[in-house]
Amino acid sequence: MSEIQRHNGKPRPARDPQQVLRIRAAWLYYVEGMTQSDVAKTLNVNRIMITRLLSEARSRGEVIIRVKSEIGPLVQLQRELEAEFGLTRAIVAPLPDENIDPTRAIAAAAGAYVTGLMANNITVGVGWGRTLHSMLPYIEGRSLTGVRVISLLGGIAQARRFNPAEFAWQFAELFKAEGYLIPAPAMVDSAQTRDALLKNCGLDQIFQMAETCDVALLSCGGIDALTTSYRVGYISETERQSMTAGGVVGDVLYNFLDREGRLVDHPVNDRSIAMTLDRLSRIENKVLISGGREKIDIMRGTMKSIRPQTLVTDEVTASQLLQRAELPLAADIH
Repeated sequence: MSEIQRHNGKPRPARDPQQVLRIRAAWLYYVEGMTQSDVAKTLNVNRIMITRLLSEARSRGEVIIRVKSEIGPLVQLQRELEAEFGLTRAIVAPLPDENIDPTRAIAAAAGAYVTGLMANNITVGVGWGRTLHSMLPYIEGRSLTGVRVISLLGGIAQARRFNPAEFAWQFAELFKAEGYLIPAPAMVDSAQTRDALLKNCGLDQIFQMAETCDVALLSCGGIDALTTSYRVGYISETERQSMTAGGVVGDVLYNFLDREGRLVDHPVNDRSIAMTLDRLSRIENKVLISGGREKIDIMRGTMKSIRPQTLVTDEVTASQLLQRAELPLAADIH
């Protein structure tokens, strides 16, 4: 077949095959709603290739996702959250039905916010989880200079969708940034192993670098068998029950907290390779991106503990956070 095609009798160069593949992948993923795995099967390529194609399509401006909504009715919720939790800014996504999973709504609002946040020479620390991963398609990528993206915790052994390293890499790709990953598991077998890895393998240097981040993008997870942290197999059901009995309501970066945001005295907290609460406190601008009724306690605890400057959540979660805050102390214990 000739490399020159004709249009209205005039020759024109054939389309770049890579561009054609990229646009087809973007159409199947964003318009038809297929998963990355299904797109890979349809186009007969591997999933890593699809991830790269989608990232490149966004960075080239071939895919732009915009969210337009009237936020007037949400302003009061935002102001009340800011006053209650000492936030610089609260962003509340509309959610018409309390029975809807709020992940996509929060991700869309967070993607628009993060797009505006990014600039040349910024250093961004990133956590992980379903909400943060779902944010990626809503971020408008572009080529920036001097950007560094640092993962704030170790990875997981299995190649899963919510692997912290993969999220950090995909985020960095959106802005052609340098990525710094933690080459170790997020959870190890003992405190001794953790200390040895931090001391002898250079991991502590990455965490020291992370303390200088301009902004940290974080999420948190409830102490629930269905949440990401427990699906990957790092925390056994026996350990989960033990932590619950000890007052744990969830975690932020594998720092397991009680309802008041205190680090619970439990062996699991000695096994994680992740940014500690002390180090997180040194990052001036922390953005908490989370929501869902199962996360109310851990969100309140996280805000008390790390005191984020910005919260991105949905209107149902926002209302529940404020309602829980109004309860007297005796009624706020179960």
